[in-house]
Amino acid sequence: MERTLIELIILTSIIHLVDTLAYSVRLNSVKSGQVALSFSLFNLIALVSRTANTLQAPLIAGIIGISITQGLNPIMDMRRVIFAATIGTLTGVLLIPSFLRIFEKAVNRLEITGSVPSLVVEALHLNNIKRIVKSVTKPSKTMLERLRYREIPKRLLILNVLVTGIYTIGVLSASYAAILVSEEHRLTVVASSGMINGIAAILLTLLIDPKAAMITDQALRGKRPYGDVKALVVMLITSKVVGTLLGQVLFLPAARLIASFYR
Repeated sequence: MERTLIELIILTSIIHLVDTLAYSVRLNSVKSGQVALSFSLFNLIALVSRTANTLQAPLIAGIIGISITQGLNPIMDMRRVIFAATIGTLTGVLLIPSFLRIFEKAVNRLEITGSVPSLVVEALHLNNIKRIVKSVTKPSKTMLERLRYREIPKRLLILNVLVTGIYTIGVLSASYAAILVSEEHRLTVVASSGMINGIAAILLTLLIDPKAAMITDQALRGKRPYGDVKALVVMLITSKVVGTLLGQVLFLPAARLIASFYR
């Protein structure tokens, strides 16, 4: 079970790291004006996160299954996984300056090659790997100074905290709830994780993405300064970190709430 837990922690960190880097794509798209190319290239990177996400549920189910068989309570293991989400998010924050430099070069190169597979093959060349390593940049305070944080709606940030918290613990809480119900309801409880993440996705699509897209679009059309998009990204990332921490608080109550529907 220890190996499964380690694999799950790594996967969870990757998922949240990539999700965090996704916020910064807005910066490159506004700065370069290459919106379609930026998001086209990022879809390749996001594929890593989505693939990791599909592997997450079986690993969680494996830990829960072993725990039920051996009469163990895996709550601390689940909390370690939630903590991995926080670590992955913070790692993503530290990597954003480096990611933006590399991503900008990759977008420019994609415009020349016109092929994502060709771009991937080029990136794997030893010389290009060395250039990527040299592009690593440390975050600096100057990146955060003189930004108009007050122009970013506080309601948007509160919603992002809540949605991130739900997204972080959706599968974990549903899986843990299987321990709290009788045997005949366990499969049904675990299957409800998709519904929980679906609710989070709906909230994200209806309430968060449109407002963030509007701010980004206004900056592209010159109606807002580029700094407002930077402020938006900084605040969304900060609220994402808070959301993963909120997941620690929501985890057990959410599991008990899910279990209560099947008793």
